[in-house]
Amino acid sequence: MSDYQLTELGSLDTWRDHYGGFRPDSSRDGRRVVDFELTMQYLGFTANAYEPGEQAGYWHRHSRVEEVYVFLEGHGQMGLDDEVVDVGPGTVVRVGQGVWRTWRCVPDSPTQLRWLCIRAGGYELPELPDDSERGPDRPQPWRD
Repeated sequence: MSDYQLTELGSLDTWRDHYGGFRPDSSRDGRRVVDFELTMQYLGFTANAYEPGEQAGYWHRHSRVEEVYVFLEGHGQMGLDDEVVDVGPGTVVRVGQGVWRTWRCVPDSPTQLRWLCIRAGGYELPELPDDSERGPDRPQPWRD
């Protein structure tokens, strides 16, 4: 038997119906942790959907994992250390180790912001990311 698995994410307009997270206290509507469904060793990813005006509400960074954000629909922004970049359909953002990040769907986005976040490291990923550090005292960077 070949070593592969298959799951269906559904169409983009159903992503908001997903509910998930890495732990109960970080679970939310519009997030699906796909690596909980597929046996992944060296990468993981989430499928995400935010409503216009919705934001992560926290910063985080990784010491060993790098992430790639692939934006598929809607308009948003990412806070990356001290910068804010606009994101939308076709935007791909690689975020290296040690970079603080946060994101939001801008209030006037014509649709939900939908994206994939792909995580990878040079080692087998643990079930729960064990290298994450939150920055609860960091203010959100949005300029309206």
